Amino acid sequence: MENKVFTAFFLFLVLFSSQEVIGIEGRMCQSRSHHFRSICLSSHNCANICRGEGFSGGRCHGLHRKCYCTRLC
Repeated sequence: MENKVFTAFFLFLVLFSSQEVIGIEGRMCQSRSHHFRSICLSSHNCANICRGEGFSGGRCHGLHRKCYCTRLC
């Protein structure tokens, strides 16, 4: 009896540990930063400026290395 309980618990554990959490992802919109004026070399700095502009983050992008702010649409 104890072996069956252990086996059932083990199967239960394996079943739920293998499930992926599926989240609903929206589209990511981006807009060029209005306050970041220099060449964008650090996406961390870009994201900080963008958060100050009301966005959720930002990253450096493109050949001319401009800062683009991002948020869910």
